[in-house]
Amino acid sequence: MTTSVSVHDEATVLTVAGEVDLATAPALENAIDATLGGKPAVFIIDLSKVTFLASAGMAALVAAHQRADTTTRIYVVAHGPATGRQLTVTGLDKVFSMYTTLEDALTAARQN
Repeated sequence: MTTSVSVHDEATVLTVAGEVDLATAPALENAIDATLGGKPAVFIIDLSKVTFLASAGMAALVAAHQRADTTTRIYVVAHGPATGRQLTVTGLDKVFSMYTTLEDALTAARQN
């Protein structure tokens, strides 16, 4: 798994690629914590390049939601069987604002 951070206007984007499982979830949590430490107004977690999302990865997303400052809006980009389906089945699509593309998430961030 790899992560990278970029900034688009007021949104900070954490792009995640590869498999997020028990072995890699701690690295995801560290990347999330580091990004949240900057107190972004909008934090987009882009999972569009994730090929496998285990429960440990979903737990990292829930922890991010719990640790986020009340002024930080979290958006998740997830689509397809590797990410979107798991987040929907577990009900996390009700917790996060979910989008199928990064561009859709950025557009929503600009409008809110």
